[in-house]
Amino acid sequence: MNDEKRIRRVIVAGGGTAGWMAAAALAKLLGKNLDIKLVESEAIGTVGVGEATIPTLHLFHQLLGIDEREMMAYTNATFKLGIAFENWKDVGEQYIHSFGAAGKDCWACNFSHFWVKGRQLGIHHDIGDYTKEHLGAREGRFAVSPRAERTHAYHFDASLYAKYLRSLAEKHGAQRIEGKIEQVQLDHHNGHIKALKLDSGELLEGDLFIDCTGFRGLLIDQALHTGYDDWGHWLPCDRAVAVQTGKGENPVAYTRSIARESGWQWRIPLQFRTGNGLVFCSHYMNEQRAIDQLLENVEGEPLMQPRVIPFRTGTRRKHWNKNCVAIGLSSGFIEPLESTSIHLIQRSIVRLLTFFPSNGFVQADINEFNNLIREETENVRDFVVLHYKLTNREDSEFWRHCRSMDIPDSLAHRMEMFEQGGRVYQNGTELFGESSWLQVLLGQGLMPRSYHPIVDVMSDEELARFLSGIRSDVRATVDSWPNHLEFIHHYCRAKQA
Repeated sequence: MNDEKRIRRVIVAGGGTAGWMAAAALAKLLGKNLDIKLVESEAIGTVGVGEATIPTLHLFHQLLGIDEREMMAYTNATFKLGIAFENWKDVGEQYIHSFGAAGKDCWACNFSHFWVKGRQLGIHHDIGDYTKEHLGAREGRFAVSPRAERTHAYHFDASLYAKYLRSLAEKHGAQRIEGKIEQVQLDHHNGHIKALKLDSGELLEGDLFIDCTGFRGLLIDQALHTGYDDWGHWLPCDRAVAVQTGKGENPVAYTRSIARESGWQWRIPLQFRTGNGLVFCSHYMNEQRAIDQLLENVEGEPLMQPRVIPFRTGTRRKHWNKNCVAIGLSSGFIEPLESTSIHLIQRSIVRLLTFFPSNGFVQADINEFNNLIREETENVRDFVVLHYKLTNREDSEFWRHCRSMDIPDSLAHRMEMFEQGGRVYQNGTELFGESSWLQVLLGQGLMPRSYHPIVDVMSDEELARFLSGIRSDVRATVDSWPNHLEFIHHYCRAKQA
């Protein structure tokens, strides 16, 4: 082992959700062999709009040994079983994209093929009636079972989540440094980052640098000039306005995504407040109109002044460049429509742990890291673009643009496969599975023309019993769950600030 190449000093630039997730994971899992410092400034705020998660976060929490009840109580959290999309297909229509699996698959095809034939025969029910998370979301019921698969997610306060992870990171030896980064110093021999100079004059030297500086990309972009692929031609929204309001009605177990004339509004219920925001395209709506529209459509009194957040959808051409890894907003951004921001942070961290350069940087590993992260990011991009492209809305210039815009070839191929034969496939690195694609494709109005021939092995009567049996099992499970709010009070009630 060449001690000169060993990675000992890790500098995390920036805090927030991304920075403290990275610091906590590195400290807990590799901290005995590393000196980990995180530098952040109280004077620099974080974006903090990522208050909704998806079930993959359970894997990260298992790695770190996080207690769910403790975390939820600390972060003012509620449970999330899916996302309700209102006005996306058309004004006045809605559907839910829930977590969990829809129905039961067979070796040759997924459940949707049985459902499609049932629909043709008139013996079907809504696709959500065959998924317990979907039915539970609609009826406001949920409970955590120790033996059940973890198919739920959370709504939580992202700033409190970062503080929770900070305590875990510091417990395992990570050190927080207060200060603003004034200069990024490079090694002129190899172009690597050598040190960060703070406004106090302190110099933080490191071997590996993790850029969690948000949209600025202070290290990955401003210092290393890594380059950025803009996806604005597929995802036209480029602004968000966010505001918190007091607690409204009992919190529902799903995120609300309400399509508006030039974008969409989120509503995320926590135990003692509600997160609200409007994602919009500045080409079709100015900021003041966006603020007014959001405030006209919130429940409860605003707890802060609305804050406008500009963004540019896209991705860095390299997420790992030289001795710098970009994680979070510094690596790119796909708007929060499907709550994927924290998931992509998690995936980057897990990939970094897998390819961690303990004995020095290996370019083949760096290339593989970048290829895998790029593939995962593009898959998420396609899933989000689908919501905009597949719509019947023509009531505004924004929606007419979305209907007519070109889309990635990879997405066009998926849509054609589903329309022609009802087929949805998931490769090994994709986030969204067959059930997710199915619910959104159907919810947005695309119906398969045919189904897999293996379905015809069943007689019509057998198919009817098959569909009815699944639906009855789902109903029995959901009927056994308590009221969502009552279970929160029992399981993870937060202390009101």
